[in-house]
Amino acid sequence: MSETCLAAQLYTVREFTQTEADFAESMRKVRKIGYRAVQLSAVGPIPPERVRAILDEEGLTACATHVSYDTMRDDPAAVIEEHRILGCSYPAIGGLPKAYRTEDGYHRFARECSDVAAKLAEAGLTFGYHNHRFEFERFDGVTGFEILYNESDPQVFKGEPDTYWIQAGGADPAYWIGWLRDRAPLIHLKDMAIRDNQQVFAEVGEGNLNWPAIFEACKAAGAVWYIVEQDTCPGDPFDSLAISHRNLREMGFR
Repeated sequence: MSETCLAAQLYTVREFTQTEADFAESMRKVRKIGYRAVQLSAVGPIPPERVRAILDEEGLTACATHVSYDTMRDDPAAVIEEHRILGCSYPAIGGLPKAYRTEDGYHRFARECSDVAAKLAEAGLTFGYHNHRFEFERFDGVTGFEILYNESDPQVFKGEPDTYWIQAGGADPAYWIGWLRDRAPLIHLKDMAIRDNQQVFAEVGEGNLNWPAIFEACKAAGAVWYIVEQDTCPGDPFDSLAISHRNLREMGFR
């Protein structure tokens, strides 16, 4: 595995990316850990030109973003222009809008979002869908996750499967990532541990997920970027990113 495909999801350090000065300092820390790419998410109101300049200065690539679905749908031209500035090809949404979280909503979203994704694809961008646990609710025996992918356009509607949230949904991350076949260019690497009889977020390699099986599935699904994320950390989130990076190198990311 190449280390250039390993990235840090900036939602992990969101409290330290809200101003340009903090963003610049945080990118220095992320690069010092060893990451060469980041996913832009929950970053403060910083002009994309300045974001790109700071990333370039630190030798970092914007491998992907999180953009609201409303923005993608209502102003695709702005999304396309921002990603041109950033030099980024993978806009993704962080979650299914609440208005679609019903059985009928999954069907509607799969169709409507395919049209949105097609407009982005015309500009060379690849839409990504990031899941949580609720997609694994079943409707007449079929999960919302299956509805989304079975009824969307496989040419333009791609996935950003999240290993923790699949597991939290009572499902097998390796199985469902593999099920996506060539539709998962982005993978969120996130571990799960049990502490005080509760599921908690953990650094990659410090929890209970079956990483060898997951990585085999990622290859089958056509993964391009492996993105480390930890929604909550027990201490300094930069320390958590460093632990995950170290463990992933030991697993074969070079």
